[in-house]
Amino acid sequence: MRVRHSPLRRTPVVAALTVLATVLTTAVTAGPAAAAPKPAGVETVAALPPHLTVGRGAAVAFAEQEAENAAATNGEVIGPDRTAYTLPSEASGRKAVRLDRGGEYVEFRLTRRANALTVRYAIPDAPAGGGITAPLDVRLNGTVRHRITMTSEFSWLYSTYPFSNDPTATPPDDWWIPETRPVTTPFRPHHFYAEQRLLLGRQLQRGDTVRFELPADSTVAWAVLDVADFEQVARPKARPHGALPVTWFGADPTGLRSSADAFDRAITAAKRLRASVYIPAGTFRVDRHVIVDRVTVTGAGNWHSIVTGEGVGFYGRYAEDGGSTRVRLADFAIVGSIAERIDDAQVNGIGGAMGGGSVIERLYIQRTKVGMWFDGPFSGLTVRDNVIVDQIADALNLRRGISHVRVTGNFIRNTGDDALAMWSHFVKKPDGTPQASEAADQDHHNRFDHNTIIAPVLANGIAVYGGRDNVVEDNVVADTVREGGGLHAGYRHSSTRFDGTLTFARNTTVRAGVLDMNWNFGVGALWFYALEGPMDGRIDVRDNSFLDSTYSAIMAVKGYPVANSVIGVHVDGACIDGAGTYALQLQVEGAGTFTGVQARNLGVGGVWRGDPFTVTDGGGNSGWQDDVRSNWPMDQPKTNPAPTDCR
Repeated sequence: MRVRHSPLRRTPVVAALTVLATVLTTAVTAGPAAAAPKPAGVETVAALPPHLTVGRGAAVAFAEQEAENAAATNGEVIGPDRTAYTLPSEASGRKAVRLDRGGEYVEFRLTRRANALTVRYAIPDAPAGGGITAPLDVRLNGTVRHRITMTSEFSWLYSTYPFSNDPTATPPDDWWIPETRPVTTPFRPHHFYAEQRLLLGRQLQRGDTVRFELPADSTVAWAVLDVADFEQVARPKARPHGALPVTWFGADPTGLRSSADAFDRAITAAKRLRASVYIPAGTFRVDRHVIVDRVTVTGAGNWHSIVTGEGVGFYGRYAEDGGSTRVRLADFAIVGSIAERIDDAQVNGIGGAMGGGSVIERLYIQRTKVGMWFDGPFSGLTVRDNVIVDQIADALNLRRGISHVRVTGNFIRNTGDDALAMWSHFVKKPDGTPQASEAADQDHHNRFDHNTIIAPVLANGIAVYGGRDNVVEDNVVADTVREGGGLHAGYRHSSTRFDGTLTFARNTTVRAGVLDMNWNFGVGALWFYALEGPMDGRIDVRDNSFLDSTYSAIMAVKGYPVANSVIGVHVDGACIDGAGTYALQLQVEGAGTFTGVQARNLGVGGVWRGDPFTVTDGGGNSGWQDDVRSNWPMDQPKTNPAPTDCR
């Protein structure tokens, strides 16, 4: 028999239970009450608001935050300062935060998810040179989770080129030293900063906090924090099908034993079997060059597969020996231990000649002399999406007769010379006659594009020395410190002449240009230097932005004792927003056409002429057409307001 259930009577108790059930059901269905989103930190690109560099520079995997913009600090903000040989001058954005005692900190609030970070810092040198170490605590959401060791072992250079690690080093008694005698020591200290990466071992979300704090028992006199990068790092990449792991050939992933011979054996076997080489996660010690030719070497990712050692490097065969072709290097790190500049030492991260369709991508290169130094002649190479930091000299240099190379999407910070250079070195015999024709030594049909360069402490962001038909476009260059500007073309350093067309297009420079202490006048954000011969090839300068230039935006200067000319300059579309002195600084006989050049916030005025340089107005110009009286010494720069760009 079926029993009919009667409806439940709604007594007061039942009614109360019904309301409670409704609330609980709603809570389960809707989840917890929506909390206000956590506030995020201030994300920048080269210490600029990101919208000012859209479409230019490298597309990086990390979010950059400047210490001076951090969510909280009880340290001292230092800067801004663009005076060479000071800590703020070498900092990204020309500001940083100084911590003087235990318990002082800088705390960042994340703008996106991250499980890894990079911190850029400086600590003092040892009194006799050689560096010191100091601990730094890393608090994640208030809890100390890591302690990293800062070091100045690979920082701090002194005196004049090629520099010294000795704080007591003094310069030669040379007229080319403008300091009053006797000079004091340490003389011209520079190259202060270093970087350290850290895998956090946990997932952080937008709005979470990361605090860098000097521990209570810290004895370091000070630590300066400049910038932190926060990144979501993928798990290690699996071994590609058919690839030969270097561990199969005796490589030690703990780094205790040398793995150099094991790498050689793996490469030899891979070439014989037409396979590739795989570097698994681990740290592998390689204290010399590994020669690569017609082989692919890949890792598990540059956070996971690390090749380190004294003099570590992956080299193609030299051009004189036929060079290397069809090389691919990808997804690992090269971390050297170079702390001094010896120009004839082959201690670069990548070297030799690598053409014929070779590709170098997604590497992390730190603490080598030069990240990548290529000696030609050769043709056909792609260098893309690499991170190159803390170099004693250049990040990348194409030397002599190199063509059809594309360098794109690379992030570069803290180089000790030109960050990116094309050097058409005109090589001559001891008797002064050329080893080859000038055309054979010219770099040609190369392209540097979409790279980000921050804080080269010597020379230029991007430099082109001679050559023909080369292109520099869509790059971001920031914070040059001494003896150079953001973008440069120079007939100098024993280069060939300029032929064809050199193109600078759609680049952004910010806080670029310096006071040259020997000349006692400023160097422009973009500058041309006719030292060893006339620059009479065509130079196209299209749609570039020169933001907050320390001195002039565009400069041309003659050589000495021969006053060579600079002609064939065509500037078409430029934004000059903030220049400490002039829009154009013309110290050379020459000629140029200027069209659609907009200028504002000029510290002194429009055009300074020291020589009969003909400026042709192509129309559409504004804000800079006035001539400044040719006084000497030149005017001192003014402070620029924050740039906004004209685009």
